[in-house]
Order: sequence, then C-alpha cells, then structure tokens
Amino acid sequence: MFLVGLTGGIASGKSSVIQVFQQLGCAVIDVDVIARHVVQPGYPAHRRIVEAFGTEVLLENGDINRKVLGDLIFNQPDRRHLLNTITHPEIRKEMMKETFKYFLRGYRYVILDIPLLFETKKLLKYMKHTVVVYCDRDTQLTRLMRRNNLNREDAEARINAQLPLKDKARMARHVLDNSGEWSITKRQVILLHSELERSLEYLPLRLGVLTGLAGIASLLYLLTRYLLPSP
Repeated sequence: MFLVGLTGGIASGKSSVIQVFQQLGCAVIDVDVIARHVVQPGYPAHRRIVEAFGTEVLLENGDINRKVLGDLIFNQPDRRHLLNTITHPEIRKEMMKETFKYFLRGYRYVILDIPLLFETKKLLKYMKHTVVVYCDRDTQLTRLMRRNNLNREDAEARINAQLPLKDKARMARHVLDNSGEWSITKRQVILLHSELERSLEYLPLRLGVLTGLAGIASLLYLLTRYLLPSP
C-alpha cells in the first residue's frame, strides 16, 4: 500500500473530486475529520488542550470551542505551535490506524484529504504521490462568490489568505485541473485512479509484511517443536 496526499483550495472543487474517488471504491481518509475526532472529550488531546489553554476554550457540553481556541492562537505563533504539538501526534496515530485497516482489507493505495498538505509539510514525507485539485483564479473567485454569496472583496480576501493554487500545483506530482467542465475533471480523476491502481508501488510494503509474518510463523513453529515434549 502507498499513501496519496490530496489537497486543493477554497472553491477549487476538492470535495467533488473526493466524491468521485469514493464512487470508484477508493479508500479516503479525511484528516480534518480526524483532527476534530481526537479533541473530543475523553481523548488525551482534549485534556492537554484544557490544561494548556484553560476551561474558557470549552463549550457547555465539554466540547472544544473551535472558534475561541482559534482566536487564542491567532497571530500567536508560540500558542499555535503548542496546540500543534498536542494535536499533530494524535492525528498521525489515528491516521495510521485508519490506514492499517485499509491495508488489511487489501487496498493498494489510500487517499488522505489534507487541506494544508503543502503549508504545514508535516505529512508530506509519508506521501508517495501528491495531488492538487486546481482551478484558475478567476474561476475560483467566481465559484466562491456564488457558493458563499460573497462580494468580490470578501471572496478575494479569503482566497488571498491561502497558499495560491498555482504554487501548490507546482509542488504536486499530479494536478487535476477543475477550471472547465465537470465532465473533463471527472475524466481526469478516473484516469488518475487507473494509473494509481496499475502502479506496483504497493508491493514492497505488502511483501515486507508477508515476509515478516512468515518469519514469525517459522519462529513460533520452531519454539513449539522445542518446548513441547516429543510423543
């Protein structure tokens, strides 16, 4: 198995592309969903966040108030770094658990939906392939204004707050251009899926695991022969 990191930008069409991959039967892990999961009450990250930032970051039901926490770390690199040191290890552990489940089910590759893949670079080293869902800026602006009912100034401000899609496209191994008709984009997704499915990059890990299991089985057999009395 190998990992495919998929990212995009606001109104680029990433969610629609993910849906196509899922319809094709692909394994998809949403890192944002994991990030929300690991800070739920009862999890280690939840307790450590409360210890670090105080009970004012909690809602009445005990959940983390994401807006309040976001305001606390806004423009404060030290506090943002503290939060990241709490959450990122837990996110990686959950990500690996989910990935291992798909490995056991025989999937050749897993897509990780990571909005800030190139911004944080924390997970890049685990990715065999990187994919960006791209669209040109004018298309992105028009879609965002229509989708969120924003004026041009507000829409541009939101786009400018992110790493430009053209920069992400330069860093990615694969680019899915969603600037035009959706049918064209969908065709690109299908072709990329076919390419990844044909890839043999999943073999080294799978063969390594099978070899390791065979070695363990042989060891257990020898121990059994040695420890159990002969008839």
